[in-house]
Amino acid sequence: MMGVVLYPVLLGLVQGFSEFLPISSSGHLALVQIFLGIKGPQMGFDLILHMATLLAVVAYFAVDMLRFLRDFLWGFFSEDARSSEGWRYGWAVIAGTVVTALVGLPLKPLVETASQNSLWVGAGLVVTGIVLTVSRFIPPGARKVGLMVGLVVGLAQGIAVMPGISRSGSTIVAALAVGLSPLEAFRFSFLLSVPAVIGATLVEVFDGGGYAAFLSSLPHGWPIGFVAAGAAGFLSLVALRRVSLFRAWWMFGAYCLLLGTAVVGFSLLGV
Repeated sequence: MMGVVLYPVLLGLVQGFSEFLPISSSGHLALVQIFLGIKGPQMGFDLILHMATLLAVVAYFAVDMLRFLRDFLWGFFSEDARSSEGWRYGWAVIAGTVVTALVGLPLKPLVETASQNSLWVGAGLVVTGIVLTVSRFIPPGARKVGLMVGLVVGLAQGIAVMPGISRSGSTIVAALAVGLSPLEAFRFSFLLSVPAVIGATLVEVFDGGGYAAFLSSLPHGWPIGFVAAGAAGFLSLVALRRVSLFRAWWMFGAYCLLLGTAVVGFSLLGV
């Protein structure tokens, strides 16, 4: 009984603390499941945990989301509103979501296979480490969020469905590379994640035979893991904002490089 409850809580905490820090929550979840020998469907429970951390994003950015949504909708009726931040954000999120779907959906079978292979996960972590380390040399910009920003960051988000490649790290670095300021990159990265997580969950529910079948595939104790992931996610989101202010990405890059290299080494040696 203890194991039935412990595993969902453990995975929920891993997901929550690693979701927003640029170290790949999917990679850490996969490694925990692989090395602890946790069997059973992984994608469904992973998505449930992502939904929990999505609620943390909504709670953290609620004011911005409501303001942007209001301005975006008003832009269809007022020409003046089309110069607002909400109008630009709205189209950027739509464009980024479309690109994410076009890139990420075809990768779904590969993602499911790679999530059960520590070599794939380790390689993804190495890629994340390199990306975060390189970001140290990107000068801060002052570009506004717009359609092109949405397309570029959406592409990064689509590629980041692979386990070990950090979604937050990839999208924030992509946003920095196209000229956003660190805090603007932080905000846009997580607002763009909202429709992507909702869409991925709906796809998984549909592929799993519907809502009832999807719920039946989840492990016992999943609601406890859900709560743990949401609470830990909010805390890590607060922490990442502070990291964004100081642009201390290289620390996470070093961590991912070390962990990824170790996992690849253990995998090749058959440890």
